[in-house]
Amino acid sequence: MKRHTLALLLTSAALLGASAVAQAQVVYRIVGPDGKVTFSDKPPSADQGKVAATGVGAAGAASATNLPFELRQVVAKYPVVLYTSNDCAPCGAGRSLLTSRGVPFNERTVTTAEDTAALQRLTGENSIPVLTIGSQRLKGYSDAEWSQYLDAAGYPRTSTLPAGFKNAPATPLVAVQKPAERKAEPAPAPVEAAPPVGPSPSNPAGITF
Repeated sequence: MKRHTLALLLTSAALLGASAVAQAQVVYRIVGPDGKVTFSDKPPSADQGKVAATGVGAAGAASATNLPFELRQVVAKYPVVLYTSNDCAPCGAGRSLLTSRGVPFNERTVTTAEDTAALQRLTGENSIPVLTIGSQRLKGYSDAEWSQYLDAAGYPRTSTLPAGFKNAPATPLVAVQKPAERKAEPAPAPVEAAPPVGPSPSNPAGITF
């Protein structure tokens, strides 16, 4: 596929699907009062239970504050997100391609059933790796295909990143919420034994009140 055709596809997808992608990039994980977990791309009401925003929109795109101006504009227009999992050789190859080329990207790991459900909702895929460049989704790793779309988006072929630049660490696609720890209740104060009832030298009759 020619470069100008790829560029046209990316531009058209960005213009036609910008609003849909913006909403699809943020998934809300809702834990209802009954403990049931649901996912929604619409902000829930306050009475729906505990909510955690997940996905690309929740954490934002890769930090671009120190990037060269041209690269910063490409990142803002076509943010790159890589979805990976453990023990995935194609994921490692894709990560290496992006890193060696100097493409700023966010990495989301898919390791749990909830991650898989969120990936399906976000990208329409349940296998990895998945690469998103703006609104374009690329399923599976292909050096040639990924490079063509990165070229079309305007990413430089050789790194222009400033020295010391590091992408943000990989994070789970669905944020893990740890249950609140219960505070240990203080031990009850010892109860003093009541004085014995009965006659005593000071109370020979054993009278009590």
